[in-house]
Amino acid sequence: MTEKLRSGYTTGTHATAVLVACLYEQFEQQILDTFEVSLPKELLATIQVRREKAVTFSSIKGDNDDIDVTKGAKISCTLQVNRPNNLQAQTPTLLEIKSLKLYIWAGDGVGVVTKKGLKITPNHPAINPIPLEMMQENSLLIVGDNEGELHAVFSVFNGEKIAKDTANAKVGVLGGISILGTRGIVKPVSSLAYIDSIETEIDVAAAFDAGLVVFTLGNSAVDFAKESYEETSIVEIGNFVYDASQRLQKHSFKKLLFITSVAKMTKVAQGFKNTHNKFGSIDFSEVREWIEDELQLPLSSEEFLTLKGVLQTLPKESHEQFVKLLTKKAANMLKKWLEELNIQTQELEIITLPNNVKEELKW
Repeated sequence: MTEKLRSGYTTGTHATAVLVACLYEQFEQQILDTFEVSLPKELLATIQVRREKAVTFSSIKGDNDDIDVTKGAKISCTLQVNRPNNLQAQTPTLLEIKSLKLYIWAGDGVGVVTKKGLKITPNHPAINPIPLEMMQENSLLIVGDNEGELHAVFSVFNGEKIAKDTANAKVGVLGGISILGTRGIVKPVSSLAYIDSIETEIDVAAAFDAGLVVFTLGNSAVDFAKESYEETSIVEIGNFVYDASQRLQKHSFKKLLFITSVAKMTKVAQGFKNTHNKFGSIDFSEVREWIEDELQLPLSSEEFLTLKGVLQTLPKESHEQFVKLLTKKAANMLKKWLEELNIQTQELEIITLPNNVKEELKW
């Protein structure tokens, strides 16, 4: 029997909570310490907050079984009427909540995006789209018919120090951590218990249908797979590509389908057996060689820091050609691993999102 892993809530969920607490004080004169935050997929999270001073609240990101440098981080929000001073250079993100204009700022310990290729455009606070959507949704009822402008300054205690253990500086997020999350919940992917749970899911999939097992890496991959395949056949492998493949040894699946994003697929193509950032970053010099030598596509001398940046530089008509190359390389790498592990499966299909580019191999 496998140990049950502890999940938790993302930095985006805690940031939403402290903002909502500030808004309750601002508009309802209520001082809250615990309340529910609406998450994507119609889920709810009960979050504890603490009032530090007038319209300033903090929340501690809880512990979980994820590889997560932000565990225990203190995330704060201060709400003010006037434009804040003495912050790092940035352009605030505007949330229009009914008739209220709410400007979102990166305070101490929250990063600012300085390079292209991320989900947030340069010079804005490194607060990703889903957390911003959560802030918008959770604020609607509280704001009501109030008008005017307010400024929300988010901070993370020791955030700049915490960010040194992330890839933020490398991708151009400076001054602190990013506020992240796609579903509001941190799904643990770091312990041996999770690998054991992968093995259990594979066993269940084999019992259900030995014809196909579907490995998914990332929330988008899971959603995509559920549209076309039985959920029992789908195994969420976290970043454990090689470990999950190894767990196929005692089974005889006819076919393995592997689905993930273009960035994770690039890591597989480059031989990363575990795609978590802890184990290294994409080698963009090798990506450049692939594009120039194998696709014969000229590139500028600009240094690439993200796959999105590469795609923004390539002509649009070459995007599919590039993703097809990545997908083929990843398929060949995964085939190599399956062979060295003596996996009986001899049919492989790879799908790279969001373009849904496919590569099939039989041997």
